[in-house]
Amino acid sequence: MTSTPPVEEKPYKILFEGARCFGAGKCAEVADNWGMDFSTGLASPKTYFLDDDELPENVRAAGVCPAKKDVGVIHIIDRRTGEEIAPNPDGDGTISLG
Repeated sequence: MTSTPPVEEKPYKILFEGARCFGAGKCAEVADNWGMDFSTGLASPKTYFLDDDELPENVRAAGVCPAKKDVGVIHIIDRRTGEEIAPNPDGDGTISLG
């Protein structure tokens, strides 16, 4: 079991709606943190907790995900504020889980 790193080290987390992933693979094309499991045909992150350097590629992955009617199933949350950074379709920081 992986322990949760301190917020100071990894201030962002990924919430991934894996059951809604349909394996388009767009996330894996733009971010090293994302890979495709060819046995299931679904994507998955290598890590769920991110630092500032890892943030941009994962925001990009969230932005290109076409699942869930083009809103995406990859959500990046700021652990310090609880606000959604990406995809944040409403632009107000609320978490857009399906």
